[in-house]
Amino acid sequence: MEIVEDIVIVGAGIAGLTTSVGLHRLRIRSLVLESSDRLRITGFALSTWNNAWKALDAIGIGESLRHQHHLTPSILFASTNLDQPVSEISYKGHEVRCLQRRLLLETLANELPSDTIRFSSKVVSIEESGFFKRVHLSDGTILKTKVLIGCDGVNSVVAKWLGFKAPVFTGRLAIRGYTKFNDGHGLGPKFRQFVGKGLRFGFLPCNDEDFHWFLTWTPSTKDEELEDDPVKLKQFVMSKLEDIPNEMKSVVEKTQLDAIFSSPLKYRRPWELLWGNISKGNVCVAGDALHPMTPELGQGGCAALEDGVVLARCIAEALLKPGGEETNGKIVDEEEEYRRIEIGLKIFAQKRRWRSIDLISTAYMVGYIQQNNRTIINFLRDNFLSKFLPGMLLRKGDFDCRKLKY
Repeated sequence: MEIVEDIVIVGAGIAGLTTSVGLHRLRIRSLVLESSDRLRITGFALSTWNNAWKALDAIGIGESLRHQHHLTPSILFASTNLDQPVSEISYKGHEVRCLQRRLLLETLANELPSDTIRFSSKVVSIEESGFFKRVHLSDGTILKTKVLIGCDGVNSVVAKWLGFKAPVFTGRLAIRGYTKFNDGHGLGPKFRQFVGKGLRFGFLPCNDEDFHWFLTWTPSTKDEELEDDPVKLKQFVMSKLEDIPNEMKSVVEKTQLDAIFSSPLKYRRPWELLWGNISKGNVCVAGDALHPMTPELGQGGCAALEDGVVLARCIAEALLKPGGEETNGKIVDEEEEYRRIEIGLKIFAQKRRWRSIDLISTAYMVGYIQQNNRTIINFLRDNFLSKFLPGMLLRKGDFDCRKLKY
């Protein structure tokens, strides 16, 4: 069975849903394919900075999410090698919140018409078909589309079709957890980060009841058996908390086993984006399919939101006439429309290439320095980088994707 669609988005994650909502705001329909049978909540929360909230406002959902997440006043950076906190930086004048991923994805999905997301739809292959692409699904369905967007994560089928290699393992792992305090955690709204001895801990309250935490480290061979066992994961984290304040230890202690998971930290080599095809014809990638990065800047999800707004705008400018009418009527020449789409996606690629390279490169270097356990690196990190890093985090989050006109 072959179905014709104007725009097919692969992946119902942050980038895919943001793109679809942006298009919907501009009165353009899209179909979102999700391989799972429901929205996948990989990870519990994400740091969101000015750039993320500008993107959320651009698609009209910022206010509803603000009401469910506290504004973060400051971030505390501390070294487990020192007795006193290294630095506390105020976020005054900046909008920083810890955003629950589940609420974000559900809010995005609820903004779309009910038939927009097609679950249990795994893409197995892509082929050329004149000015269209034919997308083959595992259930035998074939979708013929004018525009194909890959937002299918680090193992993207679309990115592979464009010629990108699989993201590279950094040699580091992350354990993430989520703790629910029904009577309130009483720990205040500030972010806390602790580094030293090859470890990086973060504790991020979302609101008065919900707390997100993480640990990143470089594993030894014996640590490999931890990955799929939440009991061992929790025990491992607790064993590394000796230099962390007791109130933070209690956050991990109260975490339920089904709210802990581990994952390898991967990234795309920046030079692949420099020379690679972010777009090709009527196909492009966005989100983690484009710029998988390590989490040190807290910009992975934020950049995906930026992608979605910028991409929706570029596609709309290609598909809509100056008067706001779609060009997908029969009177439009298919080759002309294909060229307009191709130009629109090239513009998207140009806008996102250097931004992606910057974020990937900076995050990788910060992670390398923060988790390096050499004496000289520890000294430089604790005495110099710790004072420079908070300001850099704010600067990386100052990107403005601009409002959509709808």
